Amino acid sequence: MIEIVFPKPEDAEAIQMVFYKSWLDTYPNKEVGITIDDVEHWYKDDWNGKIEKQRARIANPPENQSFFIAKDGDNVVGVCRIVKYPDKNQLQAIYVLPDQQRKGIGKMLWDKALEILDPSKDTIVQVADYNKKAIEFYKKLGFVDTGKRFSDEHFRMKSGAIIPEMEMIIKSH
Repeated sequence: MIEIVFPKPEDAEAIQMVFYKSWLDTYPNKEVGITIDDVEHWYKDDWNGKIEKQRARIANPPENQSFFIAKDGDNVVGVCRIVKYPDKNQLQAIYVLPDQQRKGIGKMLWDKALEILDPSKDTIVQVADYNKKAIEFYKKLGFVDTGKRFSDEHFRMKSGAIIPEMEMIIKSH
């Protein structure tokens, strides 16, 4: 039975594992030059430090952010982070463990996000432009491609490659 809950600090390592396994499944791509080693380095470099940061963020979340997880019993199987800005909402992440995808967990996380997001503002998501599974998922949720393409220096990998991104939007009502 899947439950959508706010995380506790002791969930931090399992949350990092969801990010890590999802990234490993999603982002390596020969055409854009992102390797498995890039993802390994991104997550495994200072693994314990990243878990501590996650714990701190859970214990003291930024005021404009909401973070929640999907749990199957004691196991964290999905994560979602949203940010509410003065002018828009942003879906920062929905990640579901690769072996748990296509079971409705991402949609459950999105439904929880909708309870928190401001419906009077546009909601954007930024997604790797080659992540076809995520793009199709976001289209099913109602997001449309804005045509905006960019590369964020923050996502520069060890190899020097940067994850190419696109923006999708749900316009406010």
